Amino acid sequence: MLPRKRAGEGAVVGESENNNIKDACVTSEIKKHRICATASTCLTVNNNTVTVGNNSSSSSVVEPSIMTLGYAKHNDIDEDLYSLQLAVCGRETMRRLFASNILISGMQGLGAEIAKNLILAGVKSVTLHDEGIVELWDLSNNFAFSENDVGKNRELASVQKLQELNNAVPISTLTTKLTKEHLSDFQPPISFVKTEVRGHFGSIFCDFGPELTVVDVDGEVPHTGIIASISNDNPALVSCIDDERLEFQDGDFVVFSEVQGMTKLNDRKSQKIRSAKPYSFTLEEDTTNFGTYVKGGIVSQVKQPKVLKFNPLREALKDPGDFLLSDFSKFDHLPLLHLAFQALDKFISEFDCLPGKVQDINPKLLRCFAFGARAVLNPMAAMFGGIVGQEVVKACSGKFHPLFQFFYFDSVESLPVEPLDPNDFKPLNSRYDAQISVFGSKLQKKLEDAKVFIVGSGALGCEFLKNLALMGVSCGSQGKLTITDDDVIEKSNLSRQFLFHDWNIGQAKSTIAASAAASINSQLKIEALQNCVGPEIESVFNDAFWENLTVAINALDNVDARLYVDQRCLYFQKPLLESGTLGAKCNTQMVIPYLTENYGASRDPPEKQAPMCTVHSFPHNIDHCLTWARSEFEGLLEKTPAEVNACLSNPVEYATSMRNAADAQAKDNLERILKCLDQGKCETFQDCVTWARLRFEDYFVNRIKQLKFTFPEDAATSTGAPFWSAPKRFPHPLQFSAVDPSHLQFIMAASILRAAAFDIPVPDLVKNPKMLAEAPKEDVKIVTDEKATRSAGSVDNVAVINQLLLKLELCRNNLSSEFRMKPIQFEKEIFCSYYDNWWKNFGLRLDDDTNFHVDLIAGLANIRARNYSIPEVDKLKAKLIAGRIIPAIATATAMATGPVCLELYKVLDGAHKVEDYRNTFANLALPLFSMAEPVPPKVLKHRDMKWTVWDRWVLRDNPTLKQVIKWLKGNGLNAYSISYGNCLLFNSLFPRHRERLDKKVVEVVREFAKAELPPYRSHLDVSVACDDNEGNDMDIPPISTYYR
Repeated sequence: MLPRKRAGEGAVVGESENNNIKDACVTSEIKKHRICATASTCLTVNNNTVTVGNNSSSSSVVEPSIMTLGYAKHNDIDEDLYSLQLAVCGRETMRRLFASNILISGMQGLGAEIAKNLILAGVKSVTLHDEGIVELWDLSNNFAFSENDVGKNRELASVQKLQELNNAVPISTLTTKLTKEHLSDFQPPISFVKTEVRGHFGSIFCDFGPELTVVDVDGEVPHTGIIASISNDNPALVSCIDDERLEFQDGDFVVFSEVQGMTKLNDRKSQKIRSAKPYSFTLEEDTTNFGTYVKGGIVSQVKQPKVLKFNPLREALKDPGDFLLSDFSKFDHLPLLHLAFQALDKFISEFDCLPGKVQDINPKLLRCFAFGARAVLNPMAAMFGGIVGQEVVKACSGKFHPLFQFFYFDSVESLPVEPLDPNDFKPLNSRYDAQISVFGSKLQKKLEDAKVFIVGSGALGCEFLKNLALMGVSCGSQGKLTITDDDVIEKSNLSRQFLFHDWNIGQAKSTIAASAAASINSQLKIEALQNCVGPEIESVFNDAFWENLTVAINALDNVDARLYVDQRCLYFQKPLLESGTLGAKCNTQMVIPYLTENYGASRDPPEKQAPMCTVHSFPHNIDHCLTWARSEFEGLLEKTPAEVNACLSNPVEYATSMRNAADAQAKDNLERILKCLDQGKCETFQDCVTWARLRFEDYFVNRIKQLKFTFPEDAATSTGAPFWSAPKRFPHPLQFSAVDPSHLQFIMAASILRAAAFDIPVPDLVKNPKMLAEAPKEDVKIVTDEKATRSAGSVDNVAVINQLLLKLELCRNNLSSEFRMKPIQFEKEIFCSYYDNWWKNFGLRLDDDTNFHVDLIAGLANIRARNYSIPEVDKLKAKLIAGRIIPAIATATAMATGPVCLELYKVLDGAHKVEDYRNTFANLALPLFSMAEPVPPKVLKHRDMKWTVWDRWVLRDNPTLKQVIKWLKGNGLNAYSISYGNCLLFNSLFPRHRERLDKKVVEVVREFAKAELPPYRSHLDVSVACDDNEGNDMDIPPISTYYR
């Protein structure tokens, strides 16, 4: 189903010729608060006019300011499509974005990248403007162009592919000179962005008017703390529990809630703090006359709006202020680039053309700038398209801190190290002439013949494929690009993974992405696979595959797969280009053989997990409730049905395994199976409703009553301290209400999923509240005898398990031999094929994207949160937390891939030093750009030998163990232990191991390690423990012994 279009005014994105936009913004008022992004140096902005000189790479964007924004209805936000963007931006930002009209002038590569990101983001409308025509070398920077578009108007050639990205965003075009009348559809004030890419140089200027209010400067979740005490002082000292460090800073504003005793603080009035420490702070408030603090309380950060005042371009050019620095090694470049871009503007204005090679300019930076001024490199366009796209969102919404006001960037270190003949830069009448004009034809040939492996074809993978296709990577006769991904396309992918469309939902990501990339550049040699990466598929990605690779690019979203690819690249000494995104943040890491450390050399600390007792009995935040809800979902609907099927499929073997285990887990498994097949067995949908109602009573009534009896509100610990002290929250049982929507939603979701597990049809009456409410309550007795609660550990598990197995045998005899349950795995969005057919077969007419999984988890979590007076969350947030979904936006993805592709030039050139490479961290919300040299690997030395983590020592001709030891001895290393994996092949302390010395290493491995060496493998690796002649232990590389 196609997204619905939202009615809105036109917006323009296009590319400009000389004076295209002259007199378009006649008054300074029009220029103040909408955004006009220009993707070329040929844009000149005067106080009263906007003038663009003739250059094919100009782009401008116009959009409404916060002051003039309308608001889309809550229901207009397609949460399945924009779920990850909502997680980053929030509903308010999305509503403002949906009411924003954008004009982009200039449709070369940068204009197309900006348009792509904004259309995917879901703005109200976009208008494309460009008077120029498509030239052959435009094909290396604009993914929307094809060979058939050469000679056509740029915006008209782009509009169809851009419209396919999001049918809910109307796109209009303007091919004539841009005038003031064309801007009359955009209500002032108008914000303005001027951006341009010149070879490996780029610039951005932002003017969001004389007063822009930023409502959230960083987009981070407000920090909170759980209060332990508050003093009656001036100023008051607030101490918090030491479970987690406070993230407050001096000058932050906070509000208090749930404070008992000192209740005056609960008035929701924000208070300023100072002297912020890890577990305490002082409050600029005199609490001497307040009530005495008793217990409880939450302190929460309140974000303060920030008002920014921008200068128009004419004033800012004269007094640019501080430049945003991205690379500390280039701090002296920024003032020079500020002048260079102005000089280029003036050159274009006077000569109506761009400079070529400039004579009589000695400084290398300016010479490079002028030399590549006409070229728009795709990696630069991708990077700047991401940055500018996010700046547009900021101008629309006031979310995140805008760029203030100039940003300059260069990547001169990407140029070939060796000097090139001037003839190497001559155009070849090819689509890559723009790139050749900067890097030369020799590097272009290396790009085309590269053998590249991209792992993952999600958001990052789509961007990488587009970039590499435009750059000509793997497009030569010797080149090949292999991409693999075992995932399929979901609706939520469409707001970031621009190579996919709604008609591709359910299809393999890698196949569709490869086809789309080939349509961008028909010369691309690409193979799409649907494999994951890991040891189990090394028959596919075997030694020969890795040895023939030029470079690997990770586009993954999980650490385990990243580590595996890292180890493969480390082993075969192949470059790995690593990147990742998290919301508005992104990072890149270059892993270059022998020059840098590998990805796995540094690891993030493990994520802190809440104790199970906290999750199951003493939650104090919604994350605890959602973790518990996910656990209950899996236990009820996935693990228990799977245990039932295991028991029914092979009852004798299952019974034997339970008797052998004879532990509490085995007893628990049997009890759950017995409940499913005996008193909890469902045969009609009414049985499922009854089961759901009984679960409500169990979860939210009886268990809470039992907990309250075991630990009354006035209970004390062994030290005499109150048991129910922070962070514990005293719970209260609930009463089911047939008029409470959340109660009914829980019953409906639980009933339908229980019916799915038992293969029971769902009647149309499922939406009838009376049917869901009228179910019997379970007669549960609250255990009040302390001895009864303590005696469980002394029960003879063996006897109990035997009794349960007898009961289970009786139940099994009453079932048909074909009876099986249907385990339900948690799915965030779409049905697996079985349940998709199940809904259709039983005629359940509900939203195709609703499988009730998130409904059940949200219901479980929110009703439990009510038990403990914890703030509830909506379904979307429940989905994000329970589904462990990483927030993501298209702009950060584009930003990440640009720098990686700039590094690819260096990798394929092959002559760069470690100081030429750059790792990148960026936060588009702040904005922050930090680029630094990678960390070199640790070097170990012995005699005249050196090695790093990149090395492995190779012994050929199928050596024996004795020959391995002798080779090491010749290098001053005394081997005393040799192992293969976990198997010890040789140890000098064991006399019988000496019998193995004359055997081939491969024979010893097969005989004693019982290893099955696959036919595609020609060598094996052994680990050797050794010391030098002085007795010092030496950490040496693995030794590869080749037996074929």
